[in-house]
Amino acid sequence: MAYKLRRSRIYVPGNNPRMLSTCGLFEADVITIDLEDSIAPDQKLAARWLVAEALKELDFGRSEVTVRINALSTPWGKKDLEAIIPTGKVEAVYLPKAESPEDVKQLDSILEKLERENGIEVGRTKIVPILESAKGVWFAYDIAVSSDRVVALSFGGEDYTRDVGGERTPEGTELMWARSQVVAGAKAAGKQALDTVYSNVDDLEGLYRNTIMVKRMGFDGKAAIHPNQIPVIHEAFNPTQDEIEYALRVIEAIEEAKAKGSGVVALGRKMIDKPVVERAERVLTIAYLAGMIKEEEIPESIRESIVKEGE
Repeated sequence: MAYKLRRSRIYVPGNNPRMLSTCGLFEADVITIDLEDSIAPDQKLAARWLVAEALKELDFGRSEVTVRINALSTPWGKKDLEAIIPTGKVEAVYLPKAESPEDVKQLDSILEKLERENGIEVGRTKIVPILESAKGVWFAYDIAVSSDRVVALSFGGEDYTRDVGGERTPEGTELMWARSQVVAGAKAAGKQALDTVYSNVDDLEGLYRNTIMVKRMGFDGKAAIHPNQIPVIHEAFNPTQDEIEYALRVIEAIEEAKAKGSGVVALGRKMIDKPVVERAERVLTIAYLAGMIKEEEIPESIRESIVKEGE
């Protein structure tokens, strides 16, 4: 599966015409139009209609266009899908309150039916389950492998904390196990892991520290609730210049060893094994997709594969 940049994902309330019309300018990797938590029950119908029209008419720039629907256990979830999927603009559906493989399989079945009915390539619409309860987090791996449409797992820290009876703190120690479980489940399944929001929109320094922490844990991206958070998240998830230079040296060492016919690869005194190579390739992929390095700067041995990821 091709790597897709999902460093930042901004929630856009589906009943806010101004934000819907301008969110393509935010330069987030992912736009998630929200039909769930930000929409009151008496506004669900109007928001759904507005979102369907926005999907048909608006240009969202280079951002991946996604929608968070209402849970399929509610009266609104299936109707959300029936309104948004026929537009052909939805690249992924974020499924809230995902707690079992059956939840994802139910969504998969509905998507397949709607794709066939509307002449959309079957399987085109991806799924990102949102794990925001103790049960959902516990079954992270099972949910991640429940459908080929699943491209990532998203963690919902606010609801998870409430579900377990915890208290959300700036340090986030109460979320460490859950975050680790989500990352492990996603990566064991070969999928991305996306972190929860940082709710204090005025604390950009805290956001940066928090994002660096979850990046080190293995997360590929983080949700945002304000446009000002997006550049900070990008800065944290982008590789540093030192990381890029080290990755280039790793690939060059591999190429030199192959040219010499040597089966042993070392960089300085450190042996280079498969995980080190894979990390180097991922760093260079992110750097290229983020516009930090040019095509000609990528070592020839991996250039073609990385460039294809950006197409």
